[in-house]
Amino acid sequence: MKQIFQHGPISPSFISESIAKHATKTEIGAHNIFLGQVRADLIDGKEVVAIAYTAYEEMALEKMHNIREEIFDKYALTCMHVHHSLGVVKTGEICLFVFTSSQHRKAAIEACTEVVERIKIELPIWGKELFDDQKYQWKINQ
Repeated sequence: MKQIFQHGPISPSFISESIAKHATKTEIGAHNIFLGQVRADLIDGKEVVAIAYTAYEEMALEKMHNIREEIFDKYALTCMHVHHSLGVVKTGEICLFVFTSSQHRKAAIEACTEVVERIKIELPIWGKELFDDQKYQWKINQ
């Protein structure tokens, strides 16, 4: 099973390096990328300053493996990469990076969209929204 978790935010340099590695894969004609960024939401007059992510890692990795297999069966993908943060990610930082590649754009776009939706619904990953007043609430995925 592929590891999808990393501690802290996903850096722009990691994202650009991931994209650059695909330049030699000349059978690829399309990439689709989703970047999830922590928002500075205002909730009941309090501003979110970060999200602390936790997960039931073993179960999440197993579920992600199954999702990956199903997506490759459904779409003509060349490759798919998923990276999700654990720990504290501040507002403005990237917490989710999904990158799909295929010969043609439709498969890359549709697969990426489905993977993101399934991650949000099916993986046991939780976010605790941290506020500027040192309080928190558990995030509801939307």
